[in-house]
Amino acid sequence: MKRQKKRHYLDISEGTNVLFNIILIILSILAVVPFIFVVIISFSDEASIVSKGYSFVPERWSLYAYKYILENGADILHSYGISLIITIVGTLIGLALIATYAYVISRSTYPYKNFFTIVALIPMLFSGGLVGNYLVVARLLNLKNSIWVLILPLAMSPFYVFVLKSFYRTSIPDAIIESARIDGASELRTFLSIVLPISKAGLATIGLFLTLGYWNDWYNAMLYIDEQALIPIQYMLIRIENNINFLSQLSSQQGIVSEVTRNLPSETVRMAIVVLTVTPIACVYPFFQKYFVGGLTLGAVKE
Repeated sequence: MKRQKKRHYLDISEGTNVLFNIILIILSILAVVPFIFVVIISFSDEASIVSKGYSFVPERWSLYAYKYILENGADILHSYGISLIITIVGTLIGLALIATYAYVISRSTYPYKNFFTIVALIPMLFSGGLVGNYLVVARLLNLKNSIWVLILPLAMSPFYVFVLKSFYRTSIPDAIIESARIDGASELRTFLSIVLPISKAGLATIGLFLTLGYWNDWYNAMLYIDEQALIPIQYMLIRIENNINFLSQLSSQQGIVSEVTRNLPSETVRMAIVVLTVTPIACVYPFFQKYFVGGLTLGAVKE
């Protein structure tokens, strides 16, 4: 009788797993299909979209949207290089600042822990506003038209500090830190040799968030960058789209329809911009996935 009950319980568990797998597969498809649709539209002919609308099977295929964007190929490649430099350098600097700050305020033995916790909490509750931010960055620090203006403002995030602080508190036992102190290790040696290797999952999670933030940032470039040589790829593509919209509106208002304005790929260019900006992150994400999932779940359940 007990064996039958046990077998019945196992059957329910297997059925539940199958059900959850089916649900997750459906959700995964729903998440991927919109991006596939965007890719299809980016390779569609602009005239067919205007006449027939969006379709998974376009009436005519075309590469004109990508050709239009890549007409200034040197500028696009240069902007990609600027974005790569900003993303890599900014992520490394941000990880260094956030990891050390979060570790300090996570240790109960640090005498100024409460003070620095409040210092990190205040920017989450109150903001200096756009004018104050601009005056500090452009006037006080004199970072305008510098690559550092695209790196430093995003390097420190109080939210990421508290996320990593919770990770430290739940994933690094105090006994390990105490044993390192007994062995004569300094705080810096303890942090570099013990804490960081254990914290790969949490650091990878914060690193992925920072990477996404730097790669997708265009607002700081719009505010502080006037030089063409420092424009990142996101802002470059936004400027291309704005130029297309401006030419389309100007021709419609003045009734001027030339061969150039008639063939402007306004709809397909938007989708091509999405593909060009998302593809690099989509290629990087699989390398972070294992650590990202571990960083979100590790410490959530305590035995």
